[in-house]
Amino acid sequence: MRRVGLLPVVDYPRMFQKTSALLESIGLKLAPRTLIDDLSPGERQLVEIAKALHLDADLIIFDEPTTSLTARETELLFGIIDQLRARGKTMIYISHILGDVLQLADEIAVLRDGQLMAHGPRNEFDINRMISLMIGRELTQLYPERTGQPQPEVMLEVKGLSQRGIARDISFAVRRGEVLGIFGLMGSGRTELARMLFGLDEFESGEIIIQGRPLNRTSPKRCIRRGMAFVTENRREEGLLMESTILDNLALASLERWARTPARWLDGPTLQENARHTAEALRIKSGDIALHKAKSLSGGNQQKVVIAKWLMSRPTIFILDEPTRGVDVGAKFEIYSITDSLAAEGNSVIFISSELDELIGMCDRILVLGWGELCGEFHAPDYEKMAILRAAFREGGEEA
Repeated sequence: MRRVGLLPVVDYPRMFQKTSALLESIGLKLAPRTLIDDLSPGERQLVEIAKALHLDADLIIFDEPTTSLTARETELLFGIIDQLRARGKTMIYISHILGDVLQLADEIAVLRDGQLMAHGPRNEFDINRMISLMIGRELTQLYPERTGQPQPEVMLEVKGLSQRGIARDISFAVRRGEVLGIFGLMGSGRTELARMLFGLDEFESGEIIIQGRPLNRTSPKRCIRRGMAFVTENRREEGLLMESTILDNLALASLERWARTPARWLDGPTLQENARHTAEALRIKSGDIALHKAKSLSGGNQQKVVIAKWLMSRPTIFILDEPTRGVDVGAKFEIYSITDSLAAEGNSVIFISSELDELIGMCDRILVLGWGELCGEFHAPDYEKMAILRAAFREGGEEA
């Protein structure tokens, strides 16, 4: 801002120059006029960090800063944090990624249910101790034992799905009771594929078949009616109405089921009874679901509300896009257990994740996407982590 006479005038050339320098310092090659709405979640996260750097604050709070970042972007952020530490800045780093906490922190504080469980220098903590403090018990395994097996029946079949610049001739099938993992690097087309399957985005050619019947003219409404559910990677903006009650959120995907009278009046008592039962079954920690808003919940409980919302519509095919992003280890285990239960009950689950370890721990089969193409297929229990990573890193169209 500068003044012309007595009037303040925005100095756009200087503002653009400063913005470009800030974006470059965090590894973003974007024009200052780029709309935030056009950015990926990871790029938006980095812009937030650039904004904090611009303020030159003495105290900076990082709240789950790496949940949407690639490994390269995370490494860049850690370098920025080291620079800020060298300049005498004070930082509070909040994260469920415990390895990052141990790498960055000088002192560590562990919270559970709003209470401080422990606080001290970094050398007093290791990952096992932090996990025990966070969940109130020893966690003997990261992933639950699978309680079911895939059946021969094909629930969902995708044939030649293509969209210019996004997907190219993608074909696969998902069987009843199967947890199918989809892995790929940022920009591989994982989320775009999920959105096309659920009718949120269009595709130029290809076919989606649900239990032997083609899905014509895809749309979310048609997909829901055919038994499909989509847990989005962005629960705050796309999965929940944050200012609405937990009950209202739980009812979102299944309102049609509870409007049974000829006049289509909502059967409120039955809806509430089912919502409360579902919330209890998923152990959603909240007060009265008819009174408390979704924004009052922790990240893990918000994610369980998103899953519970879909359970109330009784789908048979679940698309889970980054279902454990930004939740603690205890909530992760609960989400993994819910996933296993869904498959054991005869549902099909497509589990999309950027965390290869959880796909290996949870999935019967893993498909690898790269540049909008299928680059590899791997089967449990014979997973080789390096082989999966090599498939993800290879150039599109090149043989793995």
